[in-house]
Amino acid sequence: MLKKLRAEVAHFRQQPLNFRVLVLTNLIYAFVLPVIDIFVAAYVMRNSNDPVKVVVYQLTIYTGIPLTFLLNGYLLNRFNIKTLYSVGMMLSAVSMTIMMSLKTLDLAGIAIAGLTMGMSFGFYWANRDYLALAITHDGNRNYYYGLETFFYTIIAVLVPVGIGWFIEFVGLSGGEANVAYRIVTGAVFVTTVLASVMCFRGTFANPVQRRFIYFRFHPQWNRLLILAALKGLAQGFLVTAPAMLIMRLVGQEGALGTVQSAGAVVAAIIMYVLGRRAQPSHRLAIFAFGLVCFALAAIINGIMYNAFGVLLFMLFLLIAKPLLDLAYFPIQFSVIDIVKRIENRSEFAYILNHEAGLYIGRFIGAFTFILLAWYFSEEAALRYAIILIALLQLCSIFVAKQLLKGNAQLRKQLSTHE
Repeated sequence: MLKKLRAEVAHFRQQPLNFRVLVLTNLIYAFVLPVIDIFVAAYVMRNSNDPVKVVVYQLTIYTGIPLTFLLNGYLLNRFNIKTLYSVGMMLSAVSMTIMMSLKTLDLAGIAIAGLTMGMSFGFYWANRDYLALAITHDGNRNYYYGLETFFYTIIAVLVPVGIGWFIEFVGLSGGEANVAYRIVTGAVFVTTVLASVMCFRGTFANPVQRRFIYFRFHPQWNRLLILAALKGLAQGFLVTAPAMLIMRLVGQEGALGTVQSAGAVVAAIIMYVLGRRAQPSHRLAIFAFGLVCFALAAIINGIMYNAFGVLLFMLFLLIAKPLLDLAYFPIQFSVIDIVKRIENRSEFAYILNHEAGLYIGRFIGAFTFILLAWYFSEEAALRYAIILIALLQLCSIFVAKQLLKGNAQLRKQLSTHE
């Protein structure tokens, strides 16, 4: 076992410097992501007991992301990409500080905090996606995302259970849970500083300064935008549904942390093995299995809608989410690799446009939940909106299959012309 571990460490050290720095930067920042994804939504749910406000918060986040992607494109002409990447990480702590300073969680305050978090995600993902695309190739992207997902999933064991029971402990000791949330916010600030320091150890180069706003693309890219919209449909639910369901059906933050951590070790091992061993030809199967797991999670939650159903929902979700990421990002980047050669455009043009596709899906998904909650009930939204979205997402399998087939044909044409 020790010999195998040393071999894996040696394999990582053989990777280029920027590959290692980017993985380690994202590893440090990974300690922040569960806090943002789970406990900020739980904070809104605790202090408002209103799932609609949780979804509104998520919708304002998703509104801030594409706007910041666009802003980031212009700022890359003036600032180093490492600076913008670090600003994105730091803004997550700023957003949490805004949220914790609100005396009452009205929609205006939630929207401001959400837009700030959206800016954080915008700077973070715009630059992270470009750097991941720039420092990897189709042969090692499965390894890169398998490695990242392995660390994320392990951290998803430690952070939620630790923070959840810390909040519970503060409450049981006579303190206010909101005080615990403020302490967690301070820890987030320190962690984002450490991640920024690591980021600056890399020698990352800015994208070539070219035009990056286009409205017409190759048909292969338009197919990917359909896949992006389908992915966006479920993103809000993947983030907010666990917190809403746990706080509504199971209990407090301690239960949220424990349930979130259950099964994550197994999922982490699966992700690392897949990332290390899986070939590009396996991506469709991995993607399809992740979508099926998400659909099963949604159906189980809708039918049972109780504490045990939430536990099963979370376990399936823990497997589905990393599987989808492991397959989706390499598919996206392989399409960019091809169409940028055909259209002779900057990679950032596709990263920006891809965010527009995601936003369309996110907007539709969030409003599906809000409309069900307003015109029927919150329970109907929590039970059935997720099922509708999950079943619709299964169409992604057929879109991904066409994308991979198109990639093979376009590669053949490009090699013939060369």
